[in-house]
Amino acid sequence: MSPVTDILGSDGTMGKRPSTEDVIRGSHCGQAGAATFRVRRAAPAAVFLRGLWRENPVFRQLLGLCPALAVTNTVTNSLAMGIATFFVLVGSSLLVSTFKRLIPEAVRLSSYILIIATWVTVADMIMEATVPEIHKALGAFVYLIVVNCMILGRQEGFASKQPVGASLLDAAGTGLGFILALAMMGGLREILGYGSFLGIDLFGPKYEPWIVMILPPGGFFAIGFILLILGWFSVHRARKDQARRWPAAVAEKAA
Repeated sequence: MSPVTDILGSDGTMGKRPSTEDVIRGSHCGQAGAATFRVRRAAPAAVFLRGLWRENPVFRQLLGLCPALAVTNTVTNSLAMGIATFFVLVGSSLLVSTFKRLIPEAVRLSSYILIIATWVTVADMIMEATVPEIHKALGAFVYLIVVNCMILGRQEGFASKQPVGASLLDAAGTGLGFILALAMMGGLREILGYGSFLGIDLFGPKYEPWIVMILPPGGFFAIGFILLILGWFSVHRARKDQARRWPAAVAEKAA
């Protein structure tokens, strides 16, 4: 029997609906002769959507929390940080996946950090030239994109092991998921803390803003509230699925 290896995502787990199968022939365990390995790859849509929501870096993996908590006091700052991170993530994944065979194993992490730092420098220069006020508001957090564990994790866990196309899809999905998470937090904090959304007043002059939401503790309150709501929906959906399967399970046992 041929040994079979199933490869789908960054965590090495097999997915539910592989789309294609590539057959690779080679030696196995040092034994003579050829062995067949079936490598199942995820569909492009699954690679993209995985990071967008099912494995959202902020709400599911709790990665990149430093900018998520620090700069999401307004939607504008949240979108600016999210877009900058998206730019760095896609550019880094492109280079790492392209030159993965040329990067020595012993210095791979250092190489990834240098690549990420290069793209952060480019993003910083673009922001300073185009949106100087937002660049000043974000301050040092633009430079701290270099040490964002979400970006380094995608390089080590996916881009360094996958083709360029799949790496770009994974980076785009994860980056958009990061933008979505920051925008949700920024929207909640700006609405409660300023009574506005994207600078547009929502409640009029009589609204009493929640000052705590635009202060550092507001980031913890915002992410805690969102995680609470998402957790409630997950449990509620799981119970509905269990209740839907229950009659079929009883009938199967009775049979």
